[in-house]
Order: sequence, then structure tokens, then C-alpha cells
Amino acid sequence: MFERLEIKVLPPGPRYVAQLRFWVNGEDVVAGAVGEGGRGPYAGAVLPVGECGPLEGSGEPRRVAVGEPDCMGGCCGFLSVVVQRFGDVVQWSDWQVPKGEVAPPEFRFEAGAYDAELARVGADRWWSVPG
Repeated sequence: MFERLEIKVLPPGPRYVAQLRFWVNGEDVVAGAVGEGGRGPYAGAVLPVGECGPLEGSGEPRRVAVGEPDCMGGCCGFLSVVVQRFGDVVQWSDWQVPKGEVAPPEFRFEAGAYDAELARVGADRWWSVPG
């Protein structure tokens, strides 16, 4: 059975530009692994215009930072995952988590639905418009 991925863009705030949050099967993966005060990656870094982003699974495994605690990760560590495509499956595995946190489980997404979610969130760039 495949997991269901929903990517949400949080609006820019006083401390950060727009950031992403990853909901898998209705659960916020970032908050679950770094705490409510943590943040996800900057939307512009993960959703580049006109090129492949780090979340697009390929045959080669790629480690992607997807979150950090409120203390800014440098002291406690970052939340990162290895993203890799195996045919019709995109897998998130081999989590690294901040000190004292519990790693999420391995996730497997149906590649078509995964690609559609990346395309959906990448197409609506409301967060990148100045002002």
C-alpha cells in the first residue's frame, strides 16, 4: 500500500521566507520529527523554476533536508531523508533526525501521484510574488 503525500506552503513570516511542510497520510512529518516550533525547507530551494528539484526521485539516491528544529539545526541536527525512485515507486528512507527525536518510518509513494503533487505545489507560486 502506498502513502499519500500532501505538500503545503506556509506563508513567509517575520523570521523566514515561505517554507514547505510535508503531510503524509494526514500527519505533519516535519512537526512530528522536529517539534511544532521547527520549520521545513524554504519553498524556493525545493521548488526551483525550470529545473528538477531535490525531491524529484531518480534512480540515484539523494539526501534532502526537509526540516530543522527551532534552535536552527546547527546545534541539534537537521531532519533529512533519502529520496529515490524505483520504477513506479518513490521511496523516502534512511531518515536522519535532530538529537533526541524519533525518525519517521520509511514511506513509499506511487510515482504518478507523487509527481502530480510536486507539480501541483510547484505550479502555484503565490509565495514567490514580492509584496
